[in-house]
Amino acid sequence: MPDREDEVDRLVRAWSRERPELDLEPLQVLSRVTRLSRHLDRARRAAFAHHGLEPWQFDVLAALRRAGEPHRLTPGALLRATLVTSGTMTNRIDRMEAAGLVRRQADPADGRVVQVRLTPLGLTRVDAAMASLLARERELLGGLDAGERRALAGLLRRLVVPFEHPSGR
Repeated sequence: MPDREDEVDRLVRAWSRERPELDLEPLQVLSRVTRLSRHLDRARRAAFAHHGLEPWQFDVLAALRRAGEPHRLTPGALLRATLVTSGTMTNRIDRMEAAGLVRRQADPADGRVVQVRLTPLGLTRVDAAMASLLARERELLGGLDAGERRALAGLLRRLVVPFEHPSGR
């Protein structure tokens, strides 16, 4: 597909006209990242909704699924994986337990520690939602060949790493 003008091109042209002294190069990159993020968020929400999940539910279920058998983590580990507060996580676990997606259980090695475990329903839903998400994301990346996708992933990683590892800035 040949390069076509997008909304960012129009914004940059307008800013160039109004403020020709500004270097608009960051706007050309990061405004596209922002706009793409909005489109990706909509696609993710649709993929998850198809399986009866909200994005936050998918995040918790996916963290448990990635933990491997027996698909359980402490609430503290879930906090770190999903970047929410303890109050928010407690509320989410409560709601997901009521929906039959997870259940709390005592740690077999230390009964004082509570763990959150995927139920069979939670496992089925997260696996199906992940497959739908990947299919949709493949469609969204369809305009890029494999080399372009690898190059884009590498460039985006270079932008993201400093936020995830601030000491390395």
